[in-house]
Amino acid sequence: MPPLLRPLRSLLSSIGPRVSLGFPLRSFSGASPLLKNTSLPPRPKPPPEEEIEESFVKGTGPGGQKINKTNSAVQLKHLPTGIVVKSQATRSRSQNRTIARQLLADKLDQLARGDQSRSAVVGEFKRKKKASSAKKSRRKYRKLEEEKQTKATQQDALEEESEFEEEYLRDQESQESQESKK
Repeated sequence: MPPLLRPLRSLLSSIGPRVSLGFPLRSFSGASPLLKNTSLPPRPKPPPEEEIEESFVKGTGPGGQKINKTNSAVQLKHLPTGIVVKSQATRSRSQNRTIARQLLADKLDQLARGDQSRSAVVGEFKRKKKASSAKKSRRKYRKLEEEKQTKATQQDALEEESEFEEEYLRDQESQESQESKK
């Protein structure tokens, strides 16, 4: 194990395998079909408090004077790896602490597990879903274009047929008029 990942040994051991309940769970959230048949890795747990250095800083960006004056943004530093995470998602310091710890846990999970981490698996599902919907959209517009082409060729065929009938009728009339002159 590389020296950078040694402090994460406790985190990796706490993740463990996922326990099966023995019966399928139903989802009422309207989750995509891609996510229904696969089990996601469990959410990573935040590292122990001893490994975190926490500081409260002033927020930045849009939000006006209230954001810029109060120390509601939370900055966490994971001491063994040196990863720094900052959260100012809400005006509440306690909510920002929770969000920052989850962000830190996600980053450590990404570092430790790479492509097997929860964020990588979820990202892959989203990429597949986007590719599938783009393919479906292309298929739909290709079908519409083909229908348009067939309709246009049918219209052209009808116009040619009507021109032919008109020409035929004119020829018939001219023949009749010539016969009547005789």
